[in-house]
Amino acid sequence: MKKILTILLSVIFVSGVMGFSYAEDLRIDGSTTVLPIAQKGAEVFMKKNPSVRVFVSGSGSGTGIKALIDGTTNIATSSREAKEKEIASAKEKGVTLTGHKVALDGIVPVVHPSMKITDITTEQLRDIYNGKIKKWKELGGPDRPISVVSRDTSSGTYEVWEEKILKGDRVRPDALLVASNGQAVQTIAQNKFAIGYIGIGYIEKSVKVLKVNAKTASADTVRDGSWPVSRPLFMYTSGTPGGNIAKFIDFMLSKDGQKVVNEVRYVSIR
Repeated sequence: MKKILTILLSVIFVSGVMGFSYAEDLRIDGSTTVLPIAQKGAEVFMKKNPSVRVFVSGSGSGTGIKALIDGTTNIATSSREAKEKEIASAKEKGVTLTGHKVALDGIVPVVHPSMKITDITTEQLRDIYNGKIKKWKELGGPDRPISVVSRDTSSGTYEVWEEKILKGDRVRPDALLVASNGQAVQTIAQNKFAIGYIGIGYIEKSVKVLKVNAKTASADTVRDGSWPVSRPLFMYTSGTPGGNIAKFIDFMLSKDGQKVVNEVRYVSIR
């Protein structure tokens, strides 16, 4: 009996320790656009809260929201608002999707640095992506076919582009679909005749950002809404968060959290 009691106490102790450890873990999954914000935010947050471990991944807005509904992540990052069908699916499982706007973003069209075109209109972008404009020559560029790079349909970035640029049109069937902002940058940097779109935080020297309707993408034009493809970025929780989830969301909305947003070249909400 003494031996059995010792074993039982050991199991209870180990379970308690494991339970405590799990309670201190925080899992974040979702949008690749919000990924740099979540990663840098987690890094700073863990320095302030050394007892909490934060695990961050970027599998796409839709996948992140599904993981939150299924209970496999604590926070879902999303570059779009939750859809009605996602809200309904969550309710069926007793989950209320609560969105917390943590940053702003501008989706920017990018080309290879050697492309001489510097400005484009929203109508021209629509016609490039629906297939009506097929060659750069039609825009004052070289007599070469346009290689169109787009995001896959599970991407929040794609859905915003579809809504604000394509306006219901379908992407041309020969478009190359990539899974992330990073892949879009790499693809366009290697193709002199490609065009794509990325979140403002992914801008780098290997690609050239085009003006749209004579507007330049910046924190000011994104914040005042004059940039034509502006959007809020979200972190979703299940209902009103508590514990470390609430602590992380509060941190992201704080002065230090908004500083993180600016450091990774997105637009703070304040």
